Amino acid sequence: MKKSLIIACDGEAASGKSTGAKLISKKYKLLLINSGLLYRYASKIILKDKPKNIISYLERNFKNISYNKIKNQSLHSQEISNYVGILAKKKEVRSLMTKIQKKIIKKNNRICLEGRDIASKILNKNPKYDLAFYFKCNINIAAKRRWNDLGRKVSLIDVKKSLLKRTRLDKNRKHSPLKKVKDAILIKTDFLSKKEVLKKMSLKIDNIISRKTPQ
Repeated sequence: MKKSLIIACDGEAASGKSTGAKLISKKYKLLLINSGLLYRYASKIILKDKPKNIISYLERNFKNISYNKIKNQSLHSQEISNYVGILAKKKEVRSLMTKIQKKIIKKNNRICLEGRDIASKILNKNPKYDLAFYFKCNINIAAKRRWNDLGRKVSLIDVKKSLLKRTRLDKNRKHSPLKKVKDAILIKTDFLSKKEVLKKMSLKIDNIISRKTPQ
Protein backbone atom coordinates (compact mmCIF):
# COMPACT_ATOMS: atom_id res chain seq x y z
CA MET A 1 0.00 0.00 0.00
CA LYS A 2 1.37 3.40 -1.00
CA LYS A 3 2.08 5.92 1.73
CA SER A 4 -0.25 8.86 2.12
CA LEU A 5 0.61 12.09 0.34
CA ILE A 6 -1.50 15.22 0.68
CA ILE A 7 -0.65 18.28 -1.40
CA ALA A 8 -2.26 21.74 -1.27
CA CYS A 9 -2.08 24.08 -4.27
CA ASP A 10 -3.35 27.64 -3.83
CA GLY A 11 -2.97 30.70 -5.98
CA GLU A 12 -4.37 33.68 -7.78
CA ALA A 13 -6.64 33.55 -10.82
CA ALA A 14 -4.90 32.09 -13.91
CA SER A 15 -1.62 31.73 -11.99
CA GLY A 16 -0.94 28.22 -13.31
CA LYS A 17 -2.03 26.34 -10.20
CA SER A 18 -4.38 24.07 -12.16
CA THR A 19 -1.59 23.10 -14.53
CA GLY A 20 0.86 22.49 -11.68
CA ALA A 21 -1.69 20.43 -9.75
CA LYS A 22 -2.47 18.31 -12.84
CA LEU A 23 1.22 17.66 -13.54
CA ILE A 24 2.09 16.42 -10.05
CA SER A 25 -1.16 14.46 -9.70
CA LYS A 26 -0.33 12.54 -12.83
CA LYS A 27 3.31 11.95 -11.85
CA TYR A 28 2.62 10.84 -8.26
CA LYS A 29 -0.75 9.15 -8.96
CA LEU A 30 -2.78 11.46 -6.73
CA LEU A 31 -6.51 12.07 -6.85
CA LEU A 32 -6.86 15.65 -8.12
CA ILE A 33 -9.67 17.80 -6.79
CA ASN A 34 -10.07 21.30 -8.19
CA SER A 35 -12.18 23.19 -5.65
CA GLY A 36 -12.62 26.04 -8.11
CA LEU A 37 -14.62 23.73 -10.37
CA LEU A 38 -17.09 23.10 -7.53
CA TYR A 39 -17.69 26.85 -7.25
CA ARG A 40 -17.83 27.22 -11.03
CA TYR A 41 -20.39 24.42 -11.34
CA ALA A 42 -22.44 26.03 -8.56
CA SER A 43 -22.23 29.35 -10.42
CA LYS A 44 -23.30 27.74 -13.69
CA ILE A 45 -26.46 26.14 -12.32
CA ILE A 46 -27.37 29.22 -10.24
CA LEU A 47 -27.06 31.49 -13.28
CA LYS A 48 -29.18 29.04 -15.26
CA ASP A 49 -31.96 28.36 -12.72
CA LYS A 50 -31.88 31.59 -10.64
CA PRO A 51 -33.10 29.92 -7.39
CA LYS A 52 -34.60 32.01 -4.59
CA ASN A 53 -32.74 30.11 -1.87
CA ILE A 54 -29.19 29.43 -3.07
CA ILE A 55 -28.09 27.22 -0.15
CA SER A 56 -31.00 24.76 -0.18
CA TYR A 57 -30.76 24.69 -3.99
CA LEU A 58 -27.03 23.82 -3.87
CA GLU A 59 -27.55 21.22 -1.12
CA ARG A 60 -30.09 19.43 -3.33
CA ASN A 61 -27.94 19.62 -6.46
CA PHE A 62 -24.70 18.54 -4.80
CA LYS A 63 -26.21 15.75 -2.70
CA ASN A 64 -25.53 12.89 -5.10
CA ILE A 65 -23.45 14.50 -7.83
CA SER A 66 -20.06 13.01 -8.68
CA TYR A 67 -16.91 15.08 -9.04
CA ASN A 68 -16.28 13.35 -12.38
CA LYS A 69 -19.50 14.83 -13.75
CA ILE A 70 -18.47 18.31 -12.65
CA LYS A 71 -14.94 18.20 -14.06
CA ASN A 72 -16.19 17.18 -17.51
CA GLN A 73 -18.41 20.24 -17.93
CA SER A 74 -17.64 23.53 -19.68
CA LEU A 75 -17.21 25.94 -16.77
CA HIS A 76 -14.87 28.70 -17.92
CA SER A 77 -17.22 31.10 -19.71
CA GLN A 78 -16.74 34.80 -18.99
CA GLU A 79 -20.20 34.94 -17.37
CA ILE A 80 -19.26 32.23 -14.87
CA SER A 81 -15.86 33.86 -14.25
CA ASN A 82 -17.54 37.18 -13.45
CA TYR A 83 -19.99 35.57 -11.00
CA VAL A 84 -17.90 32.93 -9.22
CA GLY A 85 -15.90 35.41 -7.11
CA ILE A 86 -19.13 36.96 -5.83
CA LEU A 87 -20.56 33.53 -4.95
CA ALA A 88 -17.34 32.45 -3.22
CA LYS A 89 -17.61 35.38 -0.79
CA LYS A 90 -20.74 33.93 0.81
CA LYS A 91 -20.02 32.22 4.13
CA GLU A 92 -22.82 29.64 3.79
CA VAL A 93 -21.64 28.64 0.32
CA ARG A 94 -18.04 28.23 1.50
CA SER A 95 -19.19 26.10 4.45
CA LEU A 96 -21.14 23.83 2.11
CA MET A 97 -18.21 23.47 -0.32
CA THR A 98 -15.82 22.78 2.56
CA LYS A 99 -18.12 19.98 3.75
CA ILE A 100 -18.21 18.45 0.25
CA GLN A 101 -14.42 18.58 -0.08
CA LYS A 102 -13.83 17.12 3.41
CA LYS A 103 -16.09 14.20 2.48
CA ILE A 104 -13.91 13.45 -0.56
CA ILE A 105 -10.68 13.84 1.42
CA LYS A 106 -11.77 11.35 4.09
CA LYS A 107 -11.94 8.61 1.47
CA ASN A 108 -8.49 9.29 -0.02
CA ASN A 109 -5.03 9.56 1.51
CA ARG A 110 -3.18 10.34 -1.73
CA ILE A 111 -4.68 13.55 -2.96
CA CYS A 112 -3.90 16.95 -4.45
CA LEU A 113 -6.37 19.74 -3.70
CA GLU A 114 -6.23 22.91 -5.73
CA GLY A 115 -8.00 26.17 -4.97
CA ARG A 116 -7.74 29.35 -2.94
CA ASP A 117 -8.18 28.31 0.69
CA ILE A 118 -6.76 24.79 0.62
CA ALA A 119 -3.71 25.20 2.87
CA SER A 120 -5.27 27.90 5.05
CA LYS A 121 -8.66 26.26 5.57
CA ILE A 122 -9.48 22.90 3.92
CA LEU A 123 -6.21 21.11 4.74
CA ASN A 124 -5.01 23.14 7.72
CA LYS A 125 -5.75 20.19 10.06
CA ASN A 126 -7.44 16.78 10.21
CA PRO A 127 -5.87 16.05 7.79
CA LYS A 128 -3.09 18.59 7.34
CA TYR A 129 -1.22 18.91 4.06
CA ASP A 130 2.23 17.34 3.73
CA LEU A 131 3.25 20.12 1.39
CA ALA A 132 1.70 23.41 0.26
CA PHE A 133 2.40 25.37 -2.92
CA TYR A 134 1.35 28.96 -3.69
CA PHE A 135 1.18 30.11 -7.32
CA LYS A 136 1.65 33.64 -8.65
CA CYS A 137 1.89 35.04 -12.17
CA ASN A 138 2.29 38.50 -13.69
CA ILE A 139 -1.22 39.75 -14.53
CA ASN A 140 -0.41 40.50 -18.19
CA ILE A 141 0.93 36.99 -18.76
CA ALA A 142 -1.94 35.44 -16.79
CA ALA A 143 -4.52 37.39 -18.79
CA LYS A 144 -3.01 36.35 -22.09
CA ARG A 145 -3.02 32.67 -21.04
CA ARG A 146 -6.67 32.82 -19.98
CA TRP A 147 -7.56 34.76 -23.16
CA ASN A 148 -6.05 31.98 -25.26
CA ASP A 149 -7.86 29.34 -23.14
CA LEU A 150 -11.14 31.12 -23.94
CA GLY A 151 -10.37 30.97 -27.65
CA ARG A 152 -9.96 34.77 -27.82
CA LYS A 153 -13.75 35.10 -27.94
CA VAL A 154 -13.74 38.07 -25.56
CA SER A 155 -11.38 41.03 -25.43
CA LEU A 156 -8.02 40.68 -23.68
CA ILE A 157 -8.80 43.82 -21.65
CA ASP A 158 -12.02 42.27 -20.33
CA VAL A 159 -10.18 39.09 -19.37
CA LYS A 160 -7.55 41.10 -17.50
CA LYS A 161 -10.22 43.11 -15.66
CA SER A 162 -12.03 39.90 -14.71
CA LEU A 163 -8.86 38.30 -13.33
CA LEU A 164 -7.93 41.41 -11.33
CA LYS A 165 -11.45 41.59 -9.91
CA ARG A 166 -11.46 37.89 -8.98
CA THR A 167 -8.12 38.05 -7.16
CA ARG A 168 -9.17 41.24 -5.36
CA LEU A 169 -12.40 39.58 -4.22
CA ASP A 170 -10.53 36.44 -3.15
CA LYS A 171 -7.92 38.30 -1.08
CA ASN A 172 -10.35 40.72 0.56
CA ARG A 173 -13.32 38.48 1.33
CA LYS A 174 -14.19 38.10 5.00
CA HIS A 175 -14.43 34.31 5.04
CA SER A 176 -11.44 32.12 4.06
CA PRO A 177 -9.55 34.76 2.05
CA LEU A 178 -6.83 33.79 -0.39
CA LYS A 179 -3.46 33.96 1.34
CA LYS A 180 -0.07 32.30 1.29
CA VAL A 181 0.50 30.24 4.44
CA LYS A 182 3.95 30.62 6.03
CA ASP A 183 5.37 27.27 4.92
CA ALA A 184 3.92 27.31 1.39
CA ILE A 185 6.46 27.09 -1.43
CA LEU A 186 6.11 29.97 -3.89
CA ILE A 187 5.88 28.99 -7.57
CA LYS A 188 6.14 32.03 -9.89
CA THR A 189 5.00 30.79 -13.27
CA ASP A 190 5.63 33.97 -15.31
CA PHE A 191 8.51 32.51 -17.29
CA LEU A 192 8.41 28.82 -16.34
CA SER A 193 7.54 26.11 -18.83
CA LYS A 194 5.33 23.20 -17.74
CA LYS A 195 8.45 21.05 -17.54
CA GLU A 196 10.16 23.58 -15.25
CA VAL A 197 7.07 23.86 -13.02
CA LEU A 198 6.96 20.07 -12.66
CA LYS A 199 10.68 19.90 -11.89
CA LYS A 200 10.48 22.60 -9.20
CA MET A 201 7.49 20.98 -7.53
CA SER A 202 8.91 17.45 -7.83
CA LEU A 203 12.11 18.38 -5.99
CA LYS A 204 10.08 19.45 -2.96
CA ILE A 205 7.71 16.48 -3.12
CA ASP A 206 10.54 13.95 -3.46
CA ASN A 207 12.14 15.47 -0.39
CA ILE A 208 8.93 14.98 1.60
CA ILE A 209 8.56 11.39 0.37
CA SER A 210 12.15 10.53 1.37
CA ARG A 211 11.53 11.93 4.86
CA LYS A 212 8.38 9.80 5.23
CA THR A 213 10.16 6.64 4.03
CA PRO A 214 12.04 4.76 6.79
CA GLN A 215 15.75 4.32 6.05
